Amino acid sequence: MVRLRSKKAQSVIEFVMLFMVVAAAIMFTYKYVQRSMQARLKQVQEHMEYK
Repeated sequence: MVRLRSKKAQSVIEFVMLFMVVAAAIMFTYKYVQRSMQARLKQVQEHMEYK
């Protein structure tokens, strides 16, 4: 019985850790995409102001 609980707890911990890694990756990717979109928007604005 104790081993079953131990394995179940380990599975839950592994799932939570995996979820945290995926969430962190999404957050970093979102920031990268957001910054690149802002940079591209700035380029377009500068191009439009130049003409």
